[in-house]
Amino acid sequence: MADVEPDIRIQAADFDVAEEIARLTKGRKDIGAVVTFTGLCRDEAGRLSALELEHYPGMAEAEIRRIAAEACTRWPLQGLTAIHRHGKLNPGDNIVLVVTASSHRQAAFEAATFVMDFLKSRAPFWKKEHGADGSEGDWVEAKEADELAISGWKR
Repeated sequence: MADVEPDIRIQAADFDVAEEIARLTKGRKDIGAVVTFTGLCRDEAGRLSALELEHYPGMAEAEIRRIAAEACTRWPLQGLTAIHRHGKLNPGDNIVLVVTASSHRQAAFEAATFVMDFLKSRAPFWKKEHGADGSEGDWVEAKEADELAISGWKR
């Protein structure tokens, strides 16, 4: 819905999923479903010690805001939060959070999936791997599967 103002944040600090859900739903009686997606840093079977995330300030927020606004026009949402972290993150750390709220579950699920699919492939973030052996890896290339995922959302 056009009157939903998505909460978009890019930050180095961690986030608390329960606090973000509470912030989005506090005092609301019109929400029947909340869907969350939390992306975590993995160790890639022990190969990685950290993942370094960089972004293009201003541009990254604008692109996530554009993606969120499109989700709000496609589905009847009562709220949407998207938080993406930057900096050097360790395995197990939170990277990204998407929270969608709607009267019904299907809209909340679809909107959360849509936002993550586009955020992963369109928002200007770069990932550099740091090896468990102390090596510094290359910047991670985009995956074909990510592009394929967004192709199904084209109108």
